[in-house]
Amino acid sequence: MEYATVSVILAVRFPRGTNANPPRVKDYLLFIDIESSGLPQDWEAPYAKEGNWPHTVQVAWFVYTKGGELVKQEDHFIRPEGFEVTPASIAVHHLTPEFLRAHGKGRAEVLAVLQQDLQQYQPMVVGHFMEFDYHVLSADFFREGWPNPFTGLPQFCTMAASSELILLPHRKYLRLGELYTHLFHKTLQDQHNAVVDARATAECYFELRKRRVITDATVTWQQQNKNTRRKAARPGPRLPRWVIWALALALTVLLLFYLL
Repeated sequence: MEYATVSVILAVRFPRGTNANPPRVKDYLLFIDIESSGLPQDWEAPYAKEGNWPHTVQVAWFVYTKGGELVKQEDHFIRPEGFEVTPASIAVHHLTPEFLRAHGKGRAEVLAVLQQDLQQYQPMVVGHFMEFDYHVLSADFFREGWPNPFTGLPQFCTMAASSELILLPHRKYLRLGELYTHLFHKTLQDQHNAVVDARATAECYFELRKRRVITDATVTWQQQNKNTRRKAARPGPRLPRWVIWALALALTVLLLFYLL
């Protein structure tokens, strides 16, 4: 997924408490990640709005049992037919039109495989910045004239669930690579490849479960407040690096002035 140009503001943190009537935990989990042709221009626009929603160019997913046993995995590239991949996106995921035409499949063929797995396993769908994956894939299903297979399935966002791990006041979330490094003390290699990121999302989810950062109550909270979560997890303006450095320098100068 593209994080280099996306800044997300999360205004909520998730409780660890118990729920009196938690829903039944799904038997299967489907961890998903995509690479796209660009970014949405308007997050509130309908899928029918021409040119607003980007297209999926790579999608990967892993199906696990709730106990952590891998059931299957898929990884597919999609040919850029009828759309262009922006240079900014190529700079992130390095999937050029030439590569996609040589190695990709038709969109309908790939979506049919995903649709089948969603229908067969009826999983909880998990992503890191799930909002982005959900909307871009939903827009692609809309373009094919197919019903949205995510409808009725619970969704879970590891980015939102791990927000309590952040101690800095100006940060509200951890990118996938940052979360992976925080949990496993090593760098996530080959990021912005959907199969790498989907696998890392699964590893992070089960580790967060092990540490009880994610609990049944956390999952329940996200399902009950998914509309609030989706409105919160939207891209917002990102301060240029020079502004951040200037603010840090100004604070340092003020601190020295008062100390001296």
